[in-house]
Amino acid sequence: MDVNAAVAAAAAIAGVCTGVIAMLAFRWSERDQKRPTRTSLHTDPVLPPGVDTVLSVLRSSAVVLDEADSVVKASSAAYALGLVRGGKLAVEPMLQMARDTRRDGEIRQVELDLPRRGTGRGEALAVSARVAPLGSRLVLLLVEDLTEARRIEAVRRDFVANVSHELKTPVGALSLLSEAVMDASDDPEAVERFAGRMQIEATRLTSLVQELIDLSRVQNDDPLEDAEPVRVDELVAEAIDRSRHQASHKQITMASGGTADLQIWGNRGQLAAALGNLVENAVNYSPARTRVGIAARRVSVPGGDLIEVAVTDQGIGISDKDKERIFERFYRVDPARSRATGGTGLGLAIVKHVAASHGGEVTVWSSEGQGSTFTLRLPEAAAHRDRGSGRGGGLDDETTMPGDSAETAATTMYEPIPAPEVLP
Repeated sequence: MDVNAAVAAAAAIAGVCTGVIAMLAFRWSERDQKRPTRTSLHTDPVLPPGVDTVLSVLRSSAVVLDEADSVVKASSAAYALGLVRGGKLAVEPMLQMARDTRRDGEIRQVELDLPRRGTGRGEALAVSARVAPLGSRLVLLLVEDLTEARRIEAVRRDFVANVSHELKTPVGALSLLSEAVMDASDDPEAVERFAGRMQIEATRLTSLVQELIDLSRVQNDDPLEDAEPVRVDELVAEAIDRSRHQASHKQITMASGGTADLQIWGNRGQLAAALGNLVENAVNYSPARTRVGIAARRVSVPGGDLIEVAVTDQGIGISDKDKERIFERFYRVDPARSRATGGTGLGLAIVKHVAASHGGEVTVWSSEGQGSTFTLRLPEAAAHRDRGSGRGGGLDDETTMPGDSAETAATTMYEPIPAPEVLP
């Protein structure tokens, strides 16, 4: 009997202890839930109402810091720029600006050059950082990427400087020559000589202004607004006719060939200017009594057929270091030869912009002392492609095999060609 009573008493005591422990655990759990955690300090509810929505639509990189300099909120762009790492602001000058703004409430702004992350390039990332207080405890940092804007500004600045220099040369020459004509008014022979020089400089000035206008048009106009099917044969004929006089003077033979009856969809004027510039350069940079070949063909690629028009010369060629820059505005491989031929350094820049605006590209193969081949690749007019086309125009079927490129077709023109177009 006493044993049963002892067991009952022990069971009662154990039940009371279990109840007390359970109650204490419940109270502890409630208090722990109410206690702010490290994670809860850095979640969105800490931000003032509406701030999160505003930050999500900003184009700038946004970072919100608390009083401990920990990141409360950061946009994906901030991570992409490498501003935030491990929950901390990784740029020391910006962090110091945030601390100063938190202390005195003053808005601060600064431009910085930051190293690029994950690249071996030495280029710096140009940014503009603006820090402002956000409430009583938080600080907002907005960072704008200025790298592209600075690059465009540098290009514009160089372009203006180059234009000024190029315009100054013929204008200055005209001014000096006009003075010489006035001083030699009693010498008809000298007047005739100076007048001839004035005509050359005036022609160069006119060419430069016209190419500046052409470059501005191809950069600003949409060629597809006035697009139409353009026959490649007609473009080649116009390009040859444009350089006929210069080629005849240097005894250069121009020959055309490749696939006939091809059409390109685009702006006729721009396409004619692009191909004309390539042919004109080939003639200008070729020695006397050589040949310039122009060949066109269709190339099948994923997404649709392309038309390749290759212009090949036997000129001085282009070095590897110059190949990377020949499509820049005003860049000339041989400045002395360019001055002699009246080149402005804008022709290939125009070709590049025309090709890009028409959904194509221009490439170059060249070897010093062996000549160059410039290839213009443009989408074929779809309606014409559906009808198909035949071969002809100067090259036999055996001349260009299906796997050959337009460069190969143009190169074969240095061998005998059936019925080429040859200058007198």
